[in-house]
Amino acid sequence: MKHHRESSGWGALQPPPGYYRADGRPPDATQRALILDWAVNQRIASGWRVESRSGTQVVMVRGQRPNHVLHAVLTAFTCFLWGAVWLVLGVTNKVERVALTVDAMGDIVTVNGPGGAV
Repeated sequence: MKHHRESSGWGALQPPPGYYRADGRPPDATQRALILDWAVNQRIASGWRVESRSGTQVVMVRGQRPNHVLHAVLTAFTCFLWGAVWLVLGVTNKVERVALTVDAMGDIVTVNGPGGAV
């Protein structure tokens, strides 16, 4: 699993001013939750969906696994012709997961989860 700061992969994915304290102190729990909400909304706008959430961490996923039962039925009804389509879908469909965490200083830290063909 790859661990990196969110800003390196997504440009400036830090919330706009106003989410942080003006005096430079670390954000409190409420401000950290707002920062995390902002990052989640940015990902949702890009096609991600929330898989799980805690106070300071969100696991998001993009992509979808093929419906293997449906493809098995279609393969049986088409005398195995649909099997080629099923194989291509099985190889090319990717499921990506990412964990977004807000640390004590209010920075968004990203950990990419396991992904690949499903």
